[in-house]
Order: sequence, then C-alpha cells, then structure tokens
Amino acid sequence: MFFSKSVSERREMILNGDIFKTLLMLSIPTMLMALVQSLIPLSDGYFLNNYGGVLVAGAVTFSQPVINILIGLSQGLGAASMAIIGQYNGRNDTKRVKHFSLQILMFSLVIGVIIAPICVLIAFFLAKSVNPEVAPYIFKYLSLYSLVMPLLFLAAIFNAIKNAMGQPEATFIRMIILLILKIIFSVVFLKFYKLGIVGAVLASFCSYFIIAIWMVYDLFIKKSEMKLSLKNFKFDFIAIREVVHLAIPSMLSYMFVSLGFFLINMEVQGYGPKTLNAAGIASNINSLSFTIPSSISTTVTTMVSMNVGTSNGKKAKKVMYKGLLLAFILSVIIVTFFYPGAPKLVNLFQKNTNDPEIIKIATSALNVYTFSVFGFAPYMIVQGAFIGLGRTKAPLIMGVLRVWLFRFIFILVFKARLGVKAVFWGNLFSNYMAAIVFLIAIQFIPWKSVILDEEITKKKKKA
Repeated sequence: MFFSKSVSERREMILNGDIFKTLLMLSIPTMLMALVQSLIPLSDGYFLNNYGGVLVAGAVTFSQPVINILIGLSQGLGAASMAIIGQYNGRNDTKRVKHFSLQILMFSLVIGVIIAPICVLIAFFLAKSVNPEVAPYIFKYLSLYSLVMPLLFLAAIFNAIKNAMGQPEATFIRMIILLILKIIFSVVFLKFYKLGIVGAVLASFCSYFIIAIWMVYDLFIKKSEMKLSLKNFKFDFIAIREVVHLAIPSMLSYMFVSLGFFLINMEVQGYGPKTLNAAGIASNINSLSFTIPSSISTTVTTMVSMNVGTSNGKKAKKVMYKGLLLAFILSVIIVTFFYPGAPKLVNLFQKNTNDPEIIKIATSALNVYTFSVFGFAPYMIVQGAFIGLGRTKAPLIMGVLRVWLFRFIFILVFKARLGVKAVFWGNLFSNYMAAIVFLIAIQFIPWKSVILDEEITKKKKKA
C-alpha cells in the first residue's frame, strides 16, 4: 500500500519509479485534498448565502482577496519550503530537512501573529471606501478574522513540509477534518444562532484552532522518522534568510495576484451587492474545477525538486510533461460535468432567497469560468516545475502578468462594452495567455537546481 510507505520508500519511488504512475499516486491524495479544500469556501458560501443574507455573503466575498493578500506571505514561504525541503529530501539529508522544517514553521507562526493587527488596520481603511451597504460587514469580518491569521500561516507551512516529504495524504486528512469542522460550526453559528458575520468568523476560528492542535500532534508528538522537536530550539537566521530570499518572489506573486483580485472586486462591487454576491457564488463553485487539475502542480513541484536535487534534470522535465497530460485529461472531465450542471449548482446557493438576478449573473459567470480551466491547469503545472527548480521569480512575473496585465487591463478596456461580464471573460483570456507564455518560457530554462548551484558557489568562495 502506498500510504503505508515510509519517507525513504517514497523518495525511492519518486527518484526511480515510473513517472506517470508515481505522479498519479502522489496526485490522488493532493487532488482529493484540493477537492475538499474547494468544498470549504463552497460550504461557506452555501451557509452564508442561505443563512447570512446578501450583505453578509457579499462582504465575505469582497474580503477574501484582502485576506489572501496577507496570507500570500505564508503561501510564498510554503512554496520556498517545498523547493528547499524537497531537494534536501531527494538527497536523503534528513538532518537538514528537519532543521529547515522547524525553522520555517516557527518563523511563519511569528509572522502570522504580526500580520493580525495589520488586518484590523486594513479593515478600518477599507470600510471608508466601499459600498456603504456592505462597509460595516466588511469591517467587522476583517477585524475579527485577524484572530485566524496565525493559524492560517501554521497550516500553510504544515502543507509544504508534508508535500515536500512526499506525504500529501497528511494534508488531505487535515483538510477533511477542517471541512467537517467548518460545516459543524457553520450550522451552529450561522443556522442555529444566526450570528451572521460574527458566526462566519467563529466557524473559521474554531475549526482552525482544533486543526492546529492536530498539526502540532502530527509534527511534534506522533512517532515518525521526520518527527520535529523544540528542544534547544533557537532561530537560525542564516537558514531563515535563505528561505526568505527564495520565498520573496513567491510571496510577492501571491500578494500581487490577490491584490489584482481585490481591485477586480472593487470593480464588481460598484455594480451593487447582488452582483458582488453572484460573482462570489460563481467563484466558489469554480474553485472546484480549478483546484483539482491544478493540484497536480504541488506533486510536480515535489517530484521536480527531488529529481533535480539528485541532478536528474531529464527525468524532472518528463515529470512536467506527464503532469500536463494528466491535467488536460482532468480538465476535459471537469468541463463535461460543470458546464451542463451550472444552473443546478448555482441554485444550491439560492434555496432561501431564489433571486433571479443573482442566479442569472452567477450562471453566466460560471459558464465562462469553467472553460478557462484549460488555460489555468497548464499554467499551474509549469509554475510547479519552476518552483521545483528553485526559480521562484518566474511565477512572480507571470502571476503579475496574468492578473494585472492580461486580466485587469482586459476588464478596464472592455467594461464599457461588456459591463460586469468583462470580469468573467477577462478570467478566461488571462488564463489562456498566461499558459501560452509560461509554456514557451520553460523551453529556454536549464533543468538543474538553482538552490544547489548557489550552495556550491558559496562553498567555492569560502574555500
């Protein structure tokens, strides 16, 4: 059984096993995790739309990119962590794997605590510049959500560590537990107690708090060959600097992309709370179609990083192409399911209100979003390969181009003619353009580790 294999056995499978079989076996738990992960905002949207109301749901939709800008720091650290830990894991350097894992985990937790009050300040300023109907809800949601920030940072690094070790099922189990907890607490705080915005935050906080306890157990208490220990711990600022240096482009990439989505939401909210709500429904449903094929990107990063860590660039390149094939197959299946099912999926979010205007806009948006998966999936696969090589600047550049140039400018140019539909078509256009540019760019990249090259250069200088 794959799930009973040790870290060493998985390393052997990734380095010397059949590429497509290994890719598929590692991707299945990652895809299942992505599916469950996308069900979390979907379930949130279900409870918010049916039990919170239009204004509450709209406020949460508007706030999400703002939160994503802040947790982009954790996602950037996570991407860098996967590249570094994965390459040391490929070299069977257990000591360095444990050292970097612990350093990054504790550092990210500190950053999460620092970010919390910044979230409150952002809420204060945003409330003065948005639609007055949703402004108080946005302020309350973002202010209270600051309490969840440190827990989100912890979760991002946990995922990175486990994926880099070839243990994606650990992140899947965590996500399953999180989904169950979110549904339970949403029922309690939104349906039974009808706490609105406060209930939405409480559901998240309680869920992530319990999950944090489980993650601590998994990393520090549970017996395993990669068990971490805080005994005699102190920050290794040289190691942290190495990680941050590699993470900065990824951090900026995630933050700039989320900022782009925030500016797009600023355009959408100008059409009123109903339109903002409809766009949120379409986005939540669409997350299912996007996260499943793009989840292969995580497996590609793991396999590429470990193979280039042993100087096997030829196999690392094959991993990317097999990942592209798998992503295409999944994209065809997803479009076949989602396109005809769009009206029924949207109606799930309108069981109580049944607003025809919201249903019409959301269905139209979802139909366009669904076909953009053919661009988004290969874009993510190639991005995973770049990160695995340690070339984190490429995703930064392409992330900015995808959202700021291809999408945001498309919206500004065509909004007079298309109205809010420019947002939906901009999504499709930007994903296809980004995929084309990324696929061309990777053809000119040498398939070797940037991280290990820098390490060798430093040793030569010292000698």
